[in-house]
Amino acid sequence: MPVDLPEPTPAEREHSDTLAAFIRNEIAANGPLPFSRFMELAMYAPGLGYYSAGKTKFGADGDFITAPELGSLFARCVARAIAPTLRELGPDAQLLELGGGSGAFAVDCLRELAALDALPARYALLEPSADLRQRQHQRLQAQSPEIASRVVWIDRPPEDDWHGVLFANEVLDALPATRFSLRDGEVFEEYVVDAEGGFASIDLPADGFTANAVRHVERDLGHGLADGYRSEVMPQLPYWIQAVCGGLQRGMALFVDYGYARREFYRDDRRDGTLIAMYRHRAHAEVLARVGLQDLTAFVDFSALAEAGTGAGFRMAGLGTQADFLIANGLDEVFAAAYAAAPDEAARYRLAQEVKRLTLPAEMGETFKVMAFER
Repeated sequence: MPVDLPEPTPAEREHSDTLAAFIRNEIAANGPLPFSRFMELAMYAPGLGYYSAGKTKFGADGDFITAPELGSLFARCVARAIAPTLRELGPDAQLLELGGGSGAFAVDCLRELAALDALPARYALLEPSADLRQRQHQRLQAQSPEIASRVVWIDRPPEDDWHGVLFANEVLDALPATRFSLRDGEVFEEYVVDAEGGFASIDLPADGFTANAVRHVERDLGHGLADGYRSEVMPQLPYWIQAVCGGLQRGMALFVDYGYARREFYRDDRRDGTLIAMYRHRAHAEVLARVGLQDLTAFVDFSALAEAGTGAGFRMAGLGTQADFLIANGLDEVFAAAYAAAPDEAARYRLAQEVKRLTLPAEMGETFKVMAFER
């Protein structure tokens, strides 16, 4: 359905035009871009992409709200889930967060870990955005200076072997997705071309890498996908998991995101995939527009994540809904303590609304899943 979207400001339009020109130059030099490359540039082009520039992304003034932005309950429950592992691994254990958002998760998680006597020796934030790094640093210094000294920012996953916990909330959905379609039984890949007034998509025969990934999905489903079916696949996921988790020799990796198991992800009636754009809290289908101003996101195939994790040498320790995960890790106790300490009725109301957003099926409770690996 058409969505009524707010108009960008003149400054936002200028920024978007600059990024669009950058992408057009790459198309002019190399020809049509695979959609995954277009998404990578739209999201991460240095200084220009959605996550690389200074636009507000989280909260009421941004484009979407993540679980840590709602309040402290989510991070405190995650801390309770990982505290036993950190304590067991000893004083040299590390906690690595992929993408730190506004820094809200780091603040609340570290505070809870301190209360649980399970602080890691180092809290590493793998954050590619210089703007977000600065915001995270300011938040940690302002809200939790006593434990901010444990936090470091890194440019790439640890190259040396390490032990501890890796945590990623809403990271997988922002990885560049490969878009494919089926025509006369053959696999095609979606590309982006320069078009008058913007960008347009075309389908070209898929290379072996993408075609093999789609055929693997079909084999696992037990049937071929119908002609005209269009969706996403992430053939690079095993390599990405190995890159970010490969050095983790003892500990656990915890991924939280919205998505489905493969049979649900590639349902017959989901014929145009899961890719959407988020602009000022409105989800819409104009994924080639407003480059640099809107989030592009695709749901996660948790079956593919399970394959990638076990292929990297981990054991899958569990998969469940976010609601079940939070409840199993003390949501009732954390909520009760926060409710009792709330200064007024308005604060208590916000806590109740936070629980609803985190757990109700129509909110984050069932669409969001939690997958854990251990080694």
